[in-house]
Amino acid sequence: MQYEGYIIDLDGTTYRGNEIIEGAKEFIDYLLKENKPYLFLTNNSTYTQEAVVKKLKKLGIETTVNHVMTSSVATANYIERQNDHARCYMIGEEGLFDALTQKKFTLTDKNCHYVIVGLDRDITYAKLARATTLIREGATFIATNTDAAIPTEKGLQPGNGAIVSALTVSSGVNPLIIGKPEKIIMEEAIKQLGVEKENVLMIGDNYNTDIKAGINAGIDTLLVLTGFTSREDLKNVDIQPTYISENLIEWLKKLKGSTV
Repeated sequence: MQYEGYIIDLDGTTYRGNEIIEGAKEFIDYLLKENKPYLFLTNNSTYTQEAVVKKLKKLGIETTVNHVMTSSVATANYIERQNDHARCYMIGEEGLFDALTQKKFTLTDKNCHYVIVGLDRDITYAKLARATTLIREGATFIATNTDAAIPTEKGLQPGNGAIVSALTVSSGVNPLIIGKPEKIIMEEAIKQLGVEKENVLMIGDNYNTDIKAGINAGIDTLLVLTGFTSREDLKNVDIQPTYISENLIEWLKKLKGSTV
């Protein structure tokens, strides 16, 4: 149960909307005390890294931007490796805009190399129409993630997958997906951690994103039952998580017990 590095989901694992989830602060405090590398990894493309840090600090968790990776940041890094002066059309919010504008890309709606789609809660038909046209003209279609729903205080709400699905149908093209459960974001996260993947644990609440991401990356996984996936849901999956815990408090107790 002792790992050298930890990748930790945010929505549903660390917090739920604007409420911290039991055990999250205590677990991060433990990692800091033990000097264990960790990285918060989220498919949420709407937040900047700075906004994530600000939110975590407001909830009592002290961290830095070096401990945060969003699907927007992973997307920008990926595109930069392919074409560091790419012309990009973006559907998304501040987090994606911030990640892309930190690179040498040109954000435009003409002659684009890439159409990049993140969650946009002000999505319009005009945006969908322009993206469809550009994809049909040959732009590479990239989705920061395809989450069907996101957890909020009001319950599950539509995620980026809803927008991506509309564009997939209208363009006839399947996107390249960066976020969990795909390998691209996991490889980026493991590289940033600086720990061999055999010594990394992926922690999350959603089997279809967090746990599958760990499985696809070949690392051990911990499912916490504080968000999307229930024990009942696990009866229908082929590959079980390495560990299951009610929350991070329970996991921390087991972790401390294993060092005695």
